[in-house]
Amino acid sequence: MMSVSHRRIALTLTAVAALVGTTAVSSAAVETSQPNNAVQRSLNALVDGPSFPGAIATVRDRRGHVRTYTAGVGDLATKAPVPKASRVRIGSNTKTFTSVVVLQLAGEGKVGLDSPVEKYLPGMVRGDGIDGRKITVRQLLQHTSGIPDYDEMLVDGYPAMQHVYWEPREMVDVALGKKALFPPGKGWEYSNTNYILAGLLIQKVTGRPIAEEITKRVIEPAGLRDTYWPAVGDQRILGPHPQGYFRTTTNPAPINVTEMEPSLGWAAGQMIASPGDLNRFFTAVITGKLLKPAQLQQLLSTVHAPDMDANGDGEYGLGIAKLELSCGGYAWTHGGDIFGFETRNAVTPDGREAALAVTAMPTTMDEAKRVAKSLDTALCS
Repeated sequence: MMSVSHRRIALTLTAVAALVGTTAVSSAAVETSQPNNAVQRSLNALVDGPSFPGAIATVRDRRGHVRTYTAGVGDLATKAPVPKASRVRIGSNTKTFTSVVVLQLAGEGKVGLDSPVEKYLPGMVRGDGIDGRKITVRQLLQHTSGIPDYDEMLVDGYPAMQHVYWEPREMVDVALGKKALFPPGKGWEYSNTNYILAGLLIQKVTGRPIAEEITKRVIEPAGLRDTYWPAVGDQRILGPHPQGYFRTTTNPAPINVTEMEPSLGWAAGQMIASPGDLNRFFTAVITGKLLKPAQLQQLLSTVHAPDMDANGDGEYGLGIAKLELSCGGYAWTHGGDIFGFETRNAVTPDGREAALAVTAMPTTMDEAKRVAKSLDTALCS
């Protein structure tokens, strides 16, 4: 989940770049190797200057060694360091959790990926060129529905809306007040609205809150100890965490937005996790721990997503993207931007993992490139 301006920056560089009852805090990843100086230097470079007050990364190398790195400060007021056990808001990484649950329901015969959205949300998806009878579940997860994004409303309205609670249907209604981007299946455009609808579909099919479904179907089976969906009205980050800051190109003075209303992201961007848990989750996804083989194949089947990298040849599956690495090969990724934090993360088929977070969203293309380069360094060095 991200504002339009920040999304445009992030999408052109790397793959895009929300659980009631979880309060226990685990320790940081076990330090089993000597530090990779290239990774540390990369994080140090990120926080050198006003762009990002703090940074944290958890990396698993080819030998299976895991290490957590930090740089900068976790609090501009106190100058306290970034806690190594930090949790952060993971923004659009929430989409991958949502997609996994939809695919699990597909594997149980409760959802058809190529069935119309109308079947599960009758009468809801209607607008100018928007018709739920012609849009499939797959197209929601794949961002090929043509449904506009709702979060343009946040570009100029934040942080005035920092503490405003949103119901999912309110965000859908904002999007449906716009004209379709293109006919279903005839284009690709990243839209948070797709995943708000996917979350509503999950609740309709299961009869249970999405927070509960993601907790029991994903968080618990994957053994994620620092990952949760904030309870309704909870604007805090539970457990150790750095402070998150918001800047704009016109107002570069950082505003502390650590405590914020996360409902504006909901099934597209509400969750909180640690970098280490993001690594564990994405590895559990691509290794088939959470999905049956047929559904995993669907998840990893990509379409051309031109805005997903700088070369215009990105690939996006069902809530996951493919990232080409400078050292050759590729990784599976998503990433997320939400006010106060940006996360970039990826795992490779051969077992390498890297997840990093900075404590402000980029405001320029150069800032976004620096974060993307740090992720690549963590996987390739």
